[in-house]
Amino acid sequence: MNHVESFLTAQQEKAVIQAIQKAENNTSGEIRVHIENKTEKPTLERAKEVFLYLKMDQTQQRNGILLYVGVTSKQFAILGDEGINRLISNNFWEEEKKLVLHHFSKNEYKVGLVKAIERIGEKLNKFFPYKKEDKNELSDKISKG
Repeated sequence: MNHVESFLTAQQEKAVIQAIQKAENNTSGEIRVHIENKTEKPTLERAKEVFLYLKMDQTQQRNGILLYVGVTSKQFAILGDEGINRLISNNFWEEEKKLVLHHFSKNEYKVGLVKAIERIGEKLNKFFPYKKEDKNELSDKISKG
């Protein structure tokens, strides 16, 4: 069985994408979710590779956020681009990370991702509020590796 494909059902994926779209309606920030089976690399190192591969470093305001999930290796990371990182503390995403891990421990993957995305959208709004001229610079679809 492919762990990545079975991590979220089609309906759960749709809910996560809708959460991203709703969050991005309140911020110019760009949120992506990437799910892959596992990585042998340190989690943040792999998240950085995925971040660059998805061209998340090419947004106008450098305000992309990646939620990285390693399914079988049980790894999770939240990684922000330099536009965000200049404005926040090192542990800024710790509450969202704890929230996701709490729900993941109960096999509530969709719930954890949706709740974290909602909170991330609220936090991004404070630094990067939505403006009429904002464009959706990155796909809202969940990427898989």
